[in-house]
Amino acid sequence: MNDIDDKRNVTSRPSPRRWLVARRATGLGPWVAGAALTVMGVGPIACGGVTTFEGGKALAVVGRPPAPPPPPAPPPERVVVTDDKIVINEKIQFEYDQATIRTESHSLLDEVVGTIKKHTHIKKIAIEGHASAEGSDDHNLKLSDRRAKAVMKYLVDHGIAAGMLTAKGFGVSKPIADNDTPEGREKNRRVEFNIVEQDTAQKTVEAGK
Repeated sequence: MNDIDDKRNVTSRPSPRRWLVARRATGLGPWVAGAALTVMGVGPIACGGVTTFEGGKALAVVGRPPAPPPPPAPPPERVVVTDDKIVINEKIQFEYDQATIRTESHSLLDEVVGTIKKHTHIKKIAIEGHASAEGSDDHNLKLSDRRAKAVMKYLVDHGIAAGMLTAKGFGVSKPIADNDTPEGREKNRRVEFNIVEQDTAQKTVEAGK
């Protein structure tokens, strides 16, 4: 072994005092105590202090980052005016087998009120109640009529002139879906707002705004 190797081995070997302190602190054997000295930074690995990597360079990001996802589409309007209807894209909910409007549908009817007030060309509206084929025809006819009149009362109570509204139930006579399926029956239980009179000249003015 040459002089350089001898010096390296001497300098990398922990002093007897440090070795003894490590052995007493850990309660371990001599080889494990030596390993502990190495981990604690006094053995041959750490004798030169903290090791740093030389020549390190920041990594450059190549290309463009991905584009952010598009914003979600806005929800469809709940109340829309067409040529001859005020279309509601959400059902008016009633208590089961009753004509009592449930509170969760009040905001929808409030939008109907606001829409009628905004579109001054609408002069008369026929509110129609419709039912599914469940139950007797007579019961469904009366229930759909009471529900149509309950909706009319709500609109009048919230500022719509009673003279521009009519309400009538049609029972099961005007289905829009198959009554043989639960989904079809659900669609058939509905309230519609048909525009039966309007000022076309005023409608043109409103459309131009």
